[in-house]
Amino acid sequence: MLLRWTLAIFLILFSLTGFSQTNNQWEEDFRQWVEAEDLEMSSVEELYDILSEKAAHPVNLNQATREDLEQLPFLTAQQVEQLLAYIHRYGPIRSWGELQMLTTLDTKRRQLLQNFAYVGEAKEADNRLRLDSVFLHGDHQILFTGKIPLYTRKGDEKGYLGQRYRHSFRYQLTYHDRVKLGVTGAQDAGEPFFTGRNRWGYDFYAYYLQVKDLGRIENLCLGMYRVQLGMGLIINGGFYLGKLAILQSMGRPTTVLRPHSSISTEGYLQGAAATIRLHKNWQLTAFASYRPLDATLNKDNTARTLYYSNYHRTTTEMAKKNNTHEADLGGSIGWRKGTLYARANILYTHLDRTLVPQRANASYRRYDAEGQDFLNMSVDYGYTNARLSFSGETAIQRHGALATIHRISYRLSPAFTLLALHRYYDKKYTALHAQSFAEGSNIQNEHGVYLGFTWQPSSKLTLNWYADYAHFPWKRYQVSLPSDAFDTMILARTLLNKKWSLEGRYRLHIRQMDNTDKTMLVNRTEHRARLRLNFEAPSGLSLQTQVDGVAVNFKKSYQGYMLSEQIAYQWRWLQLSANAAYFHTDNYDSRLYLYERSVLYNFSSLMCYGKGIRYALISRADIGRHLMLIAKIGVTNYFDRNKISSGLQEINGSSMTDVDVQMRWKF
Repeated sequence: MLLRWTLAIFLILFSLTGFSQTNNQWEEDFRQWVEAEDLEMSSVEELYDILSEKAAHPVNLNQATREDLEQLPFLTAQQVEQLLAYIHRYGPIRSWGELQMLTTLDTKRRQLLQNFAYVGEAKEADNRLRLDSVFLHGDHQILFTGKIPLYTRKGDEKGYLGQRYRHSFRYQLTYHDRVKLGVTGAQDAGEPFFTGRNRWGYDFYAYYLQVKDLGRIENLCLGMYRVQLGMGLIINGGFYLGKLAILQSMGRPTTVLRPHSSISTEGYLQGAAATIRLHKNWQLTAFASYRPLDATLNKDNTARTLYYSNYHRTTTEMAKKNNTHEADLGGSIGWRKGTLYARANILYTHLDRTLVPQRANASYRRYDAEGQDFLNMSVDYGYTNARLSFSGETAIQRHGALATIHRISYRLSPAFTLLALHRYYDKKYTALHAQSFAEGSNIQNEHGVYLGFTWQPSSKLTLNWYADYAHFPWKRYQVSLPSDAFDTMILARTLLNKKWSLEGRYRLHIRQMDNTDKTMLVNRTEHRARLRLNFEAPSGLSLQTQVDGVAVNFKKSYQGYMLSEQIAYQWRWLQLSANAAYFHTDNYDSRLYLYERSVLYNFSSLMCYGKGIRYALISRADIGRHLMLIAKIGVTNYFDRNKISSGLQEINGSSMTDVDVQMRWKF
């Protein structure tokens, strides 16, 4: 034990040396977008991974494509159009101050954009690629990440096939914005390493090659990649925005074809994909994929459920590894003229096992996806001008069930923008790769309307509000009758002076659920509130004081609150951050979430419930231009229990400490 603590302290002290400066301001804005959302953590981590990658390899704004700008979730459709139109009309942008000429681009978004783009000379396109130039003049990066638990789980002693350490590596070669080549290996705690079925080392590998601007081939991806078409009704392997974050982009859809470089094992395809320019106004995207999946099997060897957690720690979990395979074939043909566009999309999916969901005593699964072959088709369309932006997608599956979503945003003034969104997803509609705006967990069995606005009545005050109503015509989990849900949030941010700012938010979420006897529906009402005070000094010091509260009424009443403080300091080559939080909640239903800074490509959002305290220290040092070191130690102490978690994850004690370390080498 003494050796482990000595190692942890040594790593932290060692990281306090270096010679370079960094800037991660966009991470605070990202946290504000997603921390109040009911988003799947895999989607949050995927979006964070995209932005981290773009921050590490910013694009030349004068040569950025529409796809480059559309992958930045804080830009609205009007802002993307105005940026592209300005450069096309007036030529290359010479300085960031020139962007003040764009009426749609406010100060905050101009600042955010500087994290992901730079103003450089516009160069003539050169379609030639030489391998020696790519490897000799490209940017190489190797990243090693490890998580060391200073405690023992029950499964570590007996049950897990591997060691308790989590680790991963990434290698990537980037040549300008034209070539990306890389491989990623990832290992979860408890999984075997270079033994058993993992005799090739890591439990998961991602490998990819992306090449852009090869004549008419605008984008070519080989290996593992992700596809997003339209608004995600047939396939979305990228990310989706929640109800608060969608106000930042005003619901703008995007078409994405990009390599899969993260440690996430969900949402990617494996094979080849390309986007081809057919004509000035016509574009074709086509892709083919064959990849393994994990599945829980029925007694007749059909697949009961597709298993996406991809943990392979135990014999049972390892037996599911790659026991099913999926083939996908699809594409999109699109037309665009100015700000008007339309696309037709298609996706065919075949499983080598028949998918047969278990419906005994689970009538809410009556319309779950079933079979071996799935076909989905859609059309998406849109139009944008200086004030109005409209987009939509309508999809149909092989048996005729329909899904459709439309959104419209309108700038009533430079300070006030209104957004409206409507969706209808038939209860019989199924699409294995669909992911779009929804109150429920699937693009199925939902009819809803969303309204929201952003308003900046002064340079120091910003208001965001939304209200969303959804109706579910068929049964859901723990809901045995048609039901409704309502969700609304108001958020206000104000600048008190140059150093101090204040933010407050309130959210009300009402969902109908079964009562104890399952004879009728009752409301589950959830109130959440937050008040945050921020201080940021030019010297590099920042402070954040936050109070969170929650009250849940469902059969019984539950409450909870959390007090947290974060302090960060940046001086040239050194970044230090420390945080502490005290939480006090009645149970899991009244849980609260705490964001912590962490290592690169890792969004850390902790779920806190019960009574306890959480504190952490993280340091980052950039040694010259080539080497970066990060070390973090985090401790959670519970006051209301002497055991943490259950099953093989059980820890015999009331405290848990983790050490995260990361090293990046650029050459």
